[in-house]
Amino acid sequence: MSTPLLHTQHLTKRYGEKVAVNDVSFEVYGGEVFGFLGPNGAGKTTTIKMIAGLLRPTSGQVSVAGHDVNTHPLQAKAASGYVPDTPNLYAKLTGRELLHFVGDLYDIERGQAARRIDELLRMFDLSAAADETTDSYSHGMQQKTALAAALMHDPKVLVLDEPTVGLDPKSARLIKDILRQMADRGAAVFLSTHILEIAERMCDRIGIINKGQLIAVGTMEELRALGQQSSLEDIFLNLTGGAEEAEIAEVLK
Repeated sequence: MSTPLLHTQHLTKRYGEKVAVNDVSFEVYGGEVFGFLGPNGAGKTTTIKMIAGLLRPTSGQVSVAGHDVNTHPLQAKAASGYVPDTPNLYAKLTGRELLHFVGDLYDIERGQAARRIDELLRMFDLSAAADETTDSYSHGMQQKTALAAALMHDPKVLVLDEPTVGLDPKSARLIKDILRQMADRGAAVFLSTHILEIAERMCDRIGIINKGQLIAVGTMEELRALGQQSSLEDIFLNLTGGAEEAEIAEVLK
């Protein structure tokens, strides 16, 4: 198999006595969508922030497109795009101004940036609102603008934390289609989600984290073989200890 575009090795993050992420290692290759699943508090967002260079690991390494995030942060960030779970836009910039600002950050030639911006605005159905300030946007429009900003420089690695939360079905489908297209063009797409149906349908491989530890990684077929369950929901609940709670809830219906 080819060299991974995203690689974590023994990634660990401690806060005093609390271990938020514990010795996590995995690879994501170009051309694949990798789903990252786990219960609330399992360590998903902490892992993502270390990948994005927003948190420094206590120990371990993250490599993005061959660049160590801690020792070569600018090169790693230039090769990646990041979309947090809550869009954090500059409220008084218009959508178009925000994308121009991002283009300047990545040193994209202005004419090329303008063409790329028009393309992204059309792709995300944002053209009509492009010259309105982002604080007037709905949550879904802000989420699409954040993703457009992450795609401005055509990153090799795209990292997303809950990209479809709060989106209407049309917008969620659009984003899923775009992520698939990114992978088909050779990018590595890494996303966390609570929506197991999304992970099962669109992810080539899935990693499951629980209590800070990566407890399973594989294709759906490989995960099914672990416990003989057919659905991702059953596999997830069995591996994370949620099966008993689900049985109790079923009894109480």
